[in-house]
Amino acid sequence: MTLSHAAKEMGKWCDGITGVEGSSGANGASKQIEEEEEEEVPDPPRNFTITQLRHFDGTVDQRTDEKKPVYLSVNGTVFDVSNGRDFYGPGGPYEVFAGRECGAALATMSFDEKLLDDVSACENLGVGDRNELQNWMEKFEHYRCYPIKGKLVPDDKLPSPDRIITMEELGKYDGNVQEVPEEFVGYGAAPIYVGAGDKVFDVSFGGVPMYGKDGPYQKFAGKDVSRALALMSFDPADLENTDVSDLEETKIKVLNDWINTFETKKGYPVVGKLGKEDAE
Repeated sequence: MTLSHAAKEMGKWCDGITGVEGSSGANGASKQIEEEEEEEVPDPPRNFTITQLRHFDGTVDQRTDEKKPVYLSVNGTVFDVSNGRDFYGPGGPYEVFAGRECGAALATMSFDEKLLDDVSACENLGVGDRNELQNWMEKFEHYRCYPIKGKLVPDDKLPSPDRIITMEELGKYDGNVQEVPEEFVGYGAAPIYVGAGDKVFDVSFGGVPMYGKDGPYQKFAGKDVSRALALMSFDPADLENTDVSDLEETKIKVLNDWINTFETKKGYPVVGKLGKEDAE
């Protein structure tokens, strides 16, 4: 993602929360940056949940009236097959694979629904089918040259949303780590945690350009930013202060709108609960 794209995204997010176009002041900045840039830089690898991947099925996005990209996952590796829309998009012979994990189905040349969205099914393939799976991987990556967008993380591989995350642990996932920690097997990007309300979200599932290293919202990564989100503030004092008890109801609504955006609109998985008592 380019700086201009990131600035535009930041503007859109703020406008969506406030209902006022240009509320972040990012639109003017993005135009200036856009003039200085000529080439698009590919987005860094990201993680996908099963639900997030389903969005990229090539159908028309009701919000924008534009066709969505076509992504699919092969043994957990997510490819952008939009250049093969005639095959994998709506009406194509392989449209059932759009927005799905389909490694085992491709390897066995099956359209059985039971083989879709099941990365573990690839581990149970016989020798011949495993070779066929590898052939598909090589075809997508080296022959068709479909861009790799990241990794699909099955729901059963996500951390429990009920575990308690201390402020110290939260701070470890601040967007500065580039290598995926070994305990996060199958991830395409290192986790990036953001605390809001009583929840911890992993924004590496689509938010790496915004919250990752040098992103416009990296200041929020690895922190409980409940107060900062409620006040729409980058003030260091608000980033360090997690107390929202003194805020008026309208500000709490803004915070709740952000939480809803994270959880519903963006689909960032909840990976734990904030252990705020350790900060008191």
